[in-house]
Amino acid sequence: LFTYFSVYLSLCLYPYLQAELGLNEHHQNEVINYMRFARFKRGLCLKTVDSCFQDLKDSRLVEETFTVDEVVDMLDGLRTVVHSEVESELINTTYTNVLLLRQLFSQAEKWYLKLQTDVSELENRELLEQVAEFEKSEFTSSNKKPSADLIKPKLAPLNEGGSELLNKTVACLQEENEKLKTRLKTIETQATAALDEKSKLEKSLKDLQMIQGDQKINANQDITELENKVAALKCHFEKTLNDSTANQKFLEENLVTTKHDLLKVQDQLSTAEKELEKKFQQTAAYRNMKEILTKKNEQIKDLRKKLSK
Repeated sequence: LFTYFSVYLSLCLYPYLQAELGLNEHHQNEVINYMRFARFKRGLCLKTVDSCFQDLKDSRLVEETFTVDEVVDMLDGLRTVVHSEVESELINTTYTNVLLLRQLFSQAEKWYLKLQTDVSELENRELLEQVAEFEKSEFTSSNKKPSADLIKPKLAPLNEGGSELLNKTVACLQEENEKLKTRLKTIETQATAALDEKSKLEKSLKDLQMIQGDQKINANQDITELENKVAALKCHFEKTLNDSTANQKFLEENLVTTKHDLLKVQDQLSTAEKELEKKFQQTAAYRNMKEILTKKNEQIKDLRKKLSK
């Protein structure tokens, strides 16, 4: 039962559909190795029981006749010794199975797995008979010698599973970090290029504003020149009026006409200035420059939001 329990426990923990016991080759070899260990322990236990009976024969069965009390006393002593030996072996078997489960569960926990066992299936007679047939075929009829791998089995190091998983996780995080760094550098480059372009556009806008300012200055200079001319005409008319009263009416009419002309010129100059400004604003260069500035400002806002995130 000790051997059958141990082997069937391995069947519950490793349900692979291969080989005779439903295990893959590696796990079946582990089962065979454990069954060899169990057979050895079972043989020792049977030898101990046999030695108990042999000791009784050698030490107590020295006479030809015994009373009932003597036979009962001998059987009670033999029962006590055999009971103690069997109990000790069963306890040791339980502890051995616990250590086996501990090894398997420890390896599973390194991979964050949760294994489950069904204790009720340990009394399944059909499966127990299957294990018995497997043991018989492996150790009785075939008489096979254990291979080197089965003689010295080696469990996988318990620490390798967790460290390997941790190393993979760290590698994934490092790769993601490198991608984020590359993306950040790309965004910084784009933001720098956008700022440079914005600076160029601002400079272009300032140049346009300076040109417009120069045009206004030129218009003001023209008005000043006209005003100076008018003033010169007034002086001339005043002198002429003082020189000749006969021509006073003519000069006054001329003066009125000149004033009208001046107003017309001023009105024309103002109209020309407005038309010039309106034409300048309607030029394709001005509209394109204004649209480019608007788009770049929006792109810079979006980039700043991305950078802040």
